[in-house]
Amino acid sequence: MNLLVTGSFSWEKDEINILKDLGHEIIFMQQETDDLPCAPEWVEGIIGNGILLKHPIQQFTSLQYIQLTSAGYDRVPMEYIKNNKIRIFNAMGVYSVPMAEFAVMSVLQLLKHSKFFLENQKEHKWIKNRNIIELSEKIVCIVGCGNVGTECAKRFSSFCCKVIGVDSSPYQSEYFETILHMNDFEQALSISDVVILTLPLTEDTRGMMDAKRFSVMKDGAILVNIARGPIVKTDDLISALNNKLGGAVLDVFEEEPLSKKSILWDLKSVIITPHNSFVGDGNHKRMFKIIFNNLRSWSI
Repeated sequence: MNLLVTGSFSWEKDEINILKDLGHEIIFMQQETDDLPCAPEWVEGIIGNGILLKHPIQQFTSLQYIQLTSAGYDRVPMEYIKNNKIRIFNAMGVYSVPMAEFAVMSVLQLLKHSKFFLENQKEHKWIKNRNIIELSEKIVCIVGCGNVGTECAKRFSSFCCKVIGVDSSPYQSEYFETILHMNDFEQALSISDVVILTLPLTEDTRGMMDAKRFSVMKDGAILVNIARGPIVKTDDLISALNNKLGGAVLDVFEEEPLSKKSILWDLKSVIITPHNSFVGDGNHKRMFKIIFNNLRSWSI
């Protein structure tokens, strides 16, 4: 297969040669926004992330295979891909572990008032805080019970939390006490101390966390968004943080990078990270394993 491979994955020295040994011809382009280094009709397979945002898929008339280095499908024209019977694979499970670890760390930071102690440490102040909250026995609702959601459930369960899930296709899992259908989403919100968003961005999920949904959440609840920014309506979130929520962990935003003028930066009850929750030292090994196994199966 003629493969166009991009720099969305940090290739190590011999990895491209390993793929060539499977019988594939490979042309490499570092930046996905650059001009194509080959004729589009030459390309039968693509390994990349956002290349189709810059280069319309229709020009790749021989395309049969796409390997994404991201978990989401929101950067590719899925309807065209399905209609043209192009095989597509994502980075399923690659980023789940660091994202789940990030969720636990961040919720604990809020409950344990880590900002308070960090600020006092900088100023060499010895001040106790009597408002520390335990994570144990809290109700944690994970919205989107795929790989990331499941890894979150494993970890929060180990802290003796009651973990419930909400998903469009409920199933039984040892890591969730129950998984509810999306029709019961607001019921789950109303009883949860922590709500973690790990679901994909679709037309159905865009803007789903709005003023109505925030209004049914428990007073003092924490929202964690490690999914996609547009799932949450920012203005409604800000209002909820001022009168309802106990805090928020935000790794993704409606517009990225987050504007320097956003008041979210200055809210003490908010932890902000720059779409960084997926980063982990095990990602590379997991990603290359998926790439290799999918291409090996294609070659057989």
